Amino acid sequence: MIERQFVAQNVKEYLIQEYVAANVSKGGHSHTKMQRTPLGEKIIVYASRPGLIVGRKGANIKKLTKDLKKKFNLENPQIEISEVENIFMDAQIVAEMIASSLERFGTNRFKGVGHKMMSDVMNAGAIGIEILISGKIPGARAKRWRFYEGYLKKCGDVALTDVKTAFSSAMLKTGAIGIRVKIMPPEAKEKNDIKIKSEETVEEEAKEKKEPEKKEVKKKTRKKKAKKVEEKKDADKK
Repeated sequence: MIERQFVAQNVKEYLIQEYVAANVSKGGHSHTKMQRTPLGEKIIVYASRPGLIVGRKGANIKKLTKDLKKKFNLENPQIEISEVENIFMDAQIVAEMIASSLERFGTNRFKGVGHKMMSDVMNAGAIGIEILISGKIPGARAKRWRFYEGYLKKCGDVALTDVKTAFSSAMLKTGAIGIRVKIMPPEAKEKNDIKIKSEETVEEEAKEKKEPEKKEVKKKTRKKKAKKVEEKKDADKK
């Protein structure tokens, strides 16, 4: 019974996140978090343009809270808007920007859109980026175009935890266009930075460690010799 309650709760949170993302997609939506507080459910929406989500005099927020109350039976939902500082480090926002530009300019300029977005992300400080655009571009046959730059991990713990992955879609006259974006942020470099030392450097470091040890041994032997000399002098005097 307890397991079913946890599963139902997680499914409900997922549906709320999907509903919020569908209703605030025009405001550069990144992701949504849900927290339970004593006053009610707190829903934090991360977006690049909070003004569009809030609306005039908070009209959009009021409408969204009413819809969440009716559809998901929430007692007191509190919606909080948080602005994303660096939009080019957020894979979901980048994917949404590519989708909106494809819907605006069409498939004729998809290469320019991909290269421009790729350069903007790399200039923002990313280690690597990969953009996959799949669909009927530019002809009638479906193809997959790949834009990539920099260094990007494909496997391992860094690829699962640190590489940001997002999906989006653009609706065109020819059909739906799928977009997948992967960004490796600069924070992942510390975990993935592996330095290979040569045999010469290892030997030099070992020598540097042994030198202070040898000096300490010499000091101890000198002190022992000095003590023995003093003891002999004392014995001769007696």
